[in-house]
Amino acid sequence: MAENQTVNRKVRVGTVVSGKNDKTIVVKVERASRHPIYHKVIRRTKKYHAHDEGNVATVGDLVRIEECRPMSRLKRWRLVTVLTEREVAEVSPERLDQSLVQEVQRSAAHAQEQASAGEGAN
Repeated sequence: MAENQTVNRKVRVGTVVSGKNDKTIVVKVERASRHPIYHKVIRRTKKYHAHDEGNVATVGDLVRIEECRPMSRLKRWRLVTVLTEREVAEVSPERLDQSLVQEVQRSAAHAQEQASAGEGAN
């Protein structure tokens, strides 16, 4: 290839739905098209496996991926950028219900008694 020649690669924007594999993310891309007869808008989704070298994307992130050479059986895309990171709710309890705390303590004490009784029988 010549030095100044550029390659037109397909680019997609989608949401990360899985990041469990090392250096691999699964991106869900939605597209909308009109039905040819009924003219109703139909939403279609497709999942792409994309290469994420630094494991920077997490589930829920909005990412941009682009086409690349085949990296494995399923991976033909690579992560370009993370557009927006997922929004994690900042939720903290204002106060705990005292009856709930007592219930948890009782169940923990009961489980501990069961474990100690099981050891004494053996």
